Amino acid sequence: MQDHWQRKRAILALLNQGSFVSGEVLAQELGISRAAVNKHIESLADYGVSVYSVKGRGYKLEKPVHLIEQVRLLDGIRQRCFYFDELDSTNAFMLGHAQELKSGDLCIAEYQSAGRGRRGRTWVSPYANHLYFSLFWRFPQGMAQAMGLSLVVGCSLYTVLQQMGVEGLGLKWPNDLYLDGRKLAGILVEMTGQTDSECQLVIGVGINMSMTESQGQRIDQPWSDLSAVPASLDKTALMLNLHRQLYKDLQQFEQSGLLHFLQRWQQADLFAGKPVDLHMGEQVISGVCMGIDEQGAVLLDTAEGRKGFVGGEISLRPQ
Repeated sequence: MQDHWQRKRAILALLNQGSFVSGEVLAQELGISRAAVNKHIESLADYGVSVYSVKGRGYKLEKPVHLIEQVRLLDGIRQRCFYFDELDSTNAFMLGHAQELKSGDLCIAEYQSAGRGRRGRTWVSPYANHLYFSLFWRFPQGMAQAMGLSLVVGCSLYTVLQQMGVEGLGLKWPNDLYLDGRKLAGILVEMTGQTDSECQLVIGVGINMSMTESQGQRIDQPWSDLSAVPASLDKTALMLNLHRQLYKDLQQFEQSGLLHFLQRWQQADLFAGKPVDLHMGEQVISGVCMGIDEQGAVLLDTAEGRKGFVGGEISLRPQ
């Protein structure tokens, strides 16, 4: 299995230069037959990597892929870090090993065969095109201590990407990061343990870095990615920066709760001061979004006054 991925990574490194590369050149560089090269290319397509094949010219990626530099990653993280080319789900992996993990431990996969988002949605997870990771954290006071956690994670993502030169970002309550009004990243928090004693949390994050046309057609909502960012983001640097910021913010959240993050959320809130609909099952509540409170509830000014809600899915009211 390891050799299987080493060959594919080597092919992608050659194709990532942006121009067509002939099968003959790939075969020579890898020391394998052209038939073997063709099999690896076909296999990459099964993992969601879009490769153009033109007779007489060779192969070319539809869009660049972004691979983690494993040595640099492991050197830059003090906590345990698990890195996979292929995994069913980073969240599932961390939940399955929760008893042996410590706060700050990290799991990254280039491809998830069973990646998922909030409310059981499928998260489209092509190989190496995006960033998928899960962070583990323990809260000694139980699940109540973790209320509003996804909002803190959103603030961390916003801060790091903004520092790395990404403009046009905004946060959508309770767990999405948007770029230019379309979804860029999602957060899925899962937990085990007790309500009033220690609980273990796994924070899953997916960030769109380079979406191909075929991948985009599988997504049922407006999406964005980082491919149009003027300076192409270094995926390894992004992961290292995110881990540092998340570790810092989660320590702060554990000590002082959500109060410390209210201003950061307000500055990034995509819907602050705007009319929205809050969908809670079959019920729809309309009002003007007024931010969040210290428990992480979204505040709406409704016809009956200001109210806080801790569940549901928020969306802009149609004009």
